[in-house]
Amino acid sequence: MAATVLCLTAAAQNTFIHPWQGKRVAFFGDSITDPRVKATNVQYWRYLADWLDITPIVYGWSGVQWNAVPIHVDSLLTRQGQDFDAILIFLGTNDYNRGIPIGEWFRETLEPVTAARGKPAAEQVLKKREPMFTNETFKGRINIALNLVKKTFPEKQVVLLTPIHRGYAKFGANNIQPDENYVNDIGEYIDAYIDAIKEAGNLWAVPVIDLNAVSGLFPLAEGLGIYFDGGQLDSERPDFLHPNAKGHRRMALTLYYQLLTIPCDLKE
Repeated sequence: MAATVLCLTAAAQNTFIHPWQGKRVAFFGDSITDPRVKATNVQYWRYLADWLDITPIVYGWSGVQWNAVPIHVDSLLTRQGQDFDAILIFLGTNDYNRGIPIGEWFRETLEPVTAARGKPAAEQVLKKREPMFTNETFKGRINIALNLVKKTFPEKQVVLLTPIHRGYAKFGANNIQPDENYVNDIGEYIDAYIDAIKEAGNLWAVPVIDLNAVSGLFPLAEGLGIYFDGGQLDSERPDFLHPNAKGHRRMALTLYYQLLTIPCDLKE
């Protein structure tokens, strides 16, 4: 896919450049982002780099969870300062796999506050919510991460990606992961983690690209395993978690078009 310029035919022809063309983009992710994972040597961000001339700044670690974002932020700040344009965060599947409790977004307290809503100003005691910042829960981890990202890089675009669907995988005697039709060790389906990431978009004012829904990658359906590292279910190391080159290309195509709707350079 070489075209990066869209020509729109109307009374007068206009040229539209993809808003992410030529940008410097940081990618925070897990094994699907990690260039060292052998499922493919052509990750989704490599396709975007090819098609859009993006400069990828990649922080992808196999097995990483949302609590690693502060480490990525510190490394990105040290390495790049403010010399980049956007951050894509593609995490959550390992929090599910490790059974991290979902938790709550806020804690509520009763506090006095002066308010005037069409009446004379008066002090009232009202419920007030404050974000829960804790690494012990999934929502607490997201709060910590996005609060830090917003404070550290206030002019940068931040985009969240939901985890893709999970098929069965066996990486060894001590690493066997059932497909997503099974709950994790604390009784949660992956849906709860995906819903939390979508909720985070509203709570922290960041766009969310729902790859779980729009990528079309669904290893649980017969025939759609062609997008995954795979092997057969009865092989020694079946892997229906990690997309192969075909799967990464499909993810990248989805991101290419979804990112058309999201500005990248937010500086004046």
